[in-house]
Formats: sequence, structure tokens, C-alpha cells
Amino acid sequence: MTIIPLQQPLLPPEAPPLPENESIRQGDAGAAFVLESKGEWYHAGFHLTTAIVGPTILTLPYAFRGLGWGLGFFSLTVMGVVTFYSYYLMSLVLEHCEKAGRRHIRFRELASDVLGSGWMYYFVIFIQTAINTGISIGAILLAGECLQIMYSSISPDGPLHLWQFIAMVTVVMMVLSQLPTFHSLRHVNLASLFLSLAYTFIVVGACINAESSKFSMVMSAFTSISIIAAIFGNGIVPEIQATLAPPVTGKMFKGLMMCYSVIFVTFYSAAVSGYYVFGNKASSNILKSLMPDEGPALAPTWLLGLGVIFVLLQLFAIGLVYSQVAYEIMETKSADVNQGMFSKRNLIPRIILRSLYMIFCGFFAAMLPFFGDINGVVGALGFIPLDFILPMLLYNMTYKPSRSSFTYWINIIIMVVFTGVGLLGSFSSIRKLVLDASKFKLFSDDVVD
Repeated sequence: MTIIPLQQPLLPPEAPPLPENESIRQGDAGAAFVLESKGEWYHAGFHLTTAIVGPTILTLPYAFRGLGWGLGFFSLTVMGVVTFYSYYLMSLVLEHCEKAGRRHIRFRELASDVLGSGWMYYFVIFIQTAINTGISIGAILLAGECLQIMYSSISPDGPLHLWQFIAMVTVVMMVLSQLPTFHSLRHVNLASLFLSLAYTFIVVGACINAESSKFSMVMSAFTSISIIAAIFGNGIVPEIQATLAPPVTGKMFKGLMMCYSVIFVTFYSAAVSGYYVFGNKASSNILKSLMPDEGPALAPTWLLGLGVIFVLLQLFAIGLVYSQVAYEIMETKSADVNQGMFSKRNLIPRIILRSLYMIFCGFFAAMLPFFGDINGVVGALGFIPLDFILPMLLYNMTYKPSRSSFTYWINIIIMVVFTGVGLLGSFSSIRKLVLDASKFKLFSDDVVD
């Protein structure tokens, strides 16, 4: 008996499969709209600079007073080298995944894919959301304080309160938040880059002309190190790289080089000039050392006022950059990718949701003028895993360097050391939160330093 094999039915030839992430992303409004990929390497440089180089650099003289010249320079340099290395490793992992047909545009997707853990997706999104919302609230609070400083210098006994200035800032942020995409911030962030250089040079010039001030505070070296680590924090590298037009190979490295050139100029000049002039009397914001509560300003008032204005303007850019993850999540859930970005179907939900988000941030900024202390805890717990641990872990998991190789062990050492730094920073931030608790007052006119 002859057995005739069954014939398989003829099937039409299959179309080449789309890369995994691209097929998923066809209906992804967050990717198509907020994280559209049109940028060049220098646009990534603008975004990175805004995300890292902000008014927090004005705390560097304060950090140096807890470390001294030698350890201060060492810590600042080590943090710079490690974060550059970390962000570069992250860009390599993203490029590797793109070449394998899995282009990731979100930190949470990258971590979940490489580590193969569903809970990692939610861990990253929780940490990112906490950090980014915290920075947005902090930016609004500090911008309101800048307006209050300028108002007080013009009308010392004026009737306006801090919460009213915060409300003004919130309205401006509601308008600016309607810029639809991360890529559309490229010109704003270019201006932000120049503003950071401008107020740094103003602070340096003011410090050179300053006299001694009467201010004393005790701070531990561990707190100083955690401050420097948080200043270099970013947490949105994949989202920034997502704005680059593919292929992205090598573009992020150029962007990082631009960013760290600005970092070198601003961080070292602010730290050196502020600590040289004020030493152990440096305030946690060097502008406050230059504008003491008692006695005249230690530099020309117009110069310090210009510096405050530049800080204020850059805070708008920082608030926008760190809101992009929230906007991407909103757009993914609310928008219809099959309709235009500015169609009524997508425009109305965007205006409502982004405005509500800014109102939420503004309300908490007004209600909690001591939010800086809370944000210190969030920053210590959040930036360390996103910027000092996960990039090294993702690289080791993706490229699988030999366990006897230098790269493998340097990554392990960085993860272990900065886990310790994060825990110590968290402890010092919680301690400060407890010590300052007696100063906390809802909707107060005074920001807890």
C-alpha cells in the first residue's frame, strides 16, 4: 500500500514582518505624536543639556563646603565621568536593540525587554513618573519664588503672596504645555542651553565682586555627594534618544559630547567661584548668598536681577522637558493615531489633560513650599536606579561581556557603590525632612531652604 503524503495548501507569499516594536507602535499615539523621531544629534544635545544643566548647579558651592576643594573636585569629576559613561552605555543598548529590530523609545519598554521581567516595566514607570512629576512641581515652585524675589525687590511690602506667583507660572506652563511633541521643544531647549551659560557667568561675575557674608550651616560629606549625584541625574535618556531620526547610531554620543561640554563650563565655574568666595558660608543657593536678607546685595542689583530672570526662563524649559513622559502616557491612552495630531478629536483631550496636569503640579507647588525636602528623598531613591544602576545592568545583560573583563567588573562596581550612595543620600534627605518638619506650613509664603 502506497502512502501518498498530504500536500500542504499553497499560501500566498507573506509580506516581510514589521519589526516587533514598529508593528505594536502603528496604533501608538504616544510614539507617533509626543515622541516623534525627527531630530538630529544636536537636538538631542539641547534636550540633554536642559535635562541636566539647571538652576541646581547653584547648589554646587554648598556641596563643596561639605567636601573641601580636593574631595569636591574629585566627587564632581567622578560623577561627571560615571554619568557620561552610564548614558553612553544606555545609548549603546538602545542602538543594539534597534539593529535587532526592536527600537525602544521608552525607558520602561527597554528595561522590560532586556531584563525579561514584567514588574520591571511598572517599576521604571513608577520611578520615572515620581521623578518627573516632582521636578515639574519643583520647577513651578522655584519659578514662582523667582517672581516673588523680583516683586519683593520692587515692592517690599506688596500684597501678593507666593501662591499667587505660582498660579501665574502655572498659567504660563499650561500654555507652553500645548507644544505637541518633544521634538518641538528643540528651539526652547537651545534657548535653555544659552540661559544656563548666561546665569552661570553672571553668578561667577557676581562672586568675583562679592564681599564676605554672614551665614553658617553644617552639612555632611555624604549629603554633599548625594547632591552632586542628583544634579547629574536625568532619567529620560531613552525618551530623548527616541526623538532622533533613525538610524540613531553615533548620534547620541555627539549629543552627550555637546551636553557635557556645557556641563564642564557651568558646573566647575559655578562651584569654584561660589566656594572660593563664600567657603563654608555658602548658601544652598548661591544667589541667596549674593542677596543676603540683611544688608546690601553683594553684587550690582541689576546683574543679580538679570540672573534671576534667566533662571526663571530656564525653569519653564525644564518643566516642559520633564513633563514629556506624562504627556506621552496621556497621549497613548487618549489620542487616536489614525487622526491628525491637531484634529479636534486629539486636540481637545490634549488641551484638557495637559492643563489639568499643570494645574495639579501648580497646586502642589503652592500647597507644599517645602517640596524641595520631599523631592530630595524622591531624587535620591529615583535617580540612582535609573542613572547609575539600570544602564550598567542593561549593558551587561545585552552585550554579555566576559565575567573576567574590565567592563563587566567596572559596571558591577559602579552599581554597588552608587547603591550605597543612594541609600546614604536617602537617609540624609529623610533626616533633613524630619529636622525641617517644624518649619512646614501649607500655602506658606516662605520656601523651606
